[in-house]
Amino acid sequence: MSFCPMPDNFVNLSEFLPEVVLEMRYCSSFNLTGKPVEGYLAPLAILCKPAAEALKLASKKLREKDFILKVFDAYRPQSAVNHIVRWAADVNDTLMKEYFYPGMEKRRFIPEGYIAEHSAHTRGSALDLTLVDMKTGRDIDMGTPFDFMGEASHHGAASISGEQAGNRIILKEAMEYAGFAPYAQEWWHYILINEPYPDTYFDFPVQWKI
Repeated sequence: MSFCPMPDNFVNLSEFLPEVVLEMRYCSSFNLTGKPVEGYLAPLAILCKPAAEALKLASKKLREKDFILKVFDAYRPQSAVNHIVRWAADVNDTLMKEYFYPGMEKRRFIPEGYIAEHSAHTRGSALDLTLVDMKTGRDIDMGTPFDFMGEASHHGAASISGEQAGNRIILKEAMEYAGFAPYAQEWWHYILINEPYPDTYFDFPVQWKI
């Protein structure tokens, strides 16, 4: 395991795939922690080029069905992961509990796999995303918000409607077609199967080269 600067084959998704909508939550205060997360200096989505190329395949397939992809998070610096782990350990900081984890105690986050000390995001091969209706411009109903902690966010959750489950399947099928694997506990989280840096955890900030 190593921690390295950004290599040349990382891309700015806004330049590489401009049709994708960005809502970079960790660069804002509207996220689990209730404040911008360390390491996010700009609201950008950065990915290793193989992941971005795979995402282009998924985007093309979804646009044929009148959907656009919206990305909430892509590459995540190790410093950001460390920040989130420290936040998870502070059981007294529950600022955003009502929205993101109303039925779960923070002490469960790490043991149950919702938050990890190392992440595929930090390898530049994972991203969190949803679907937007091209005709209305609105997010598709997935049954829970992004980053909602609880069983309702799991693939195959019994508590969501048939329509919501179907919407998750549309996203899942497109992402799997493009070479991504889903994460069972989070409908929004996908990892490139053939990732180029499986043992490297990067720690450059989220900003773009000038």
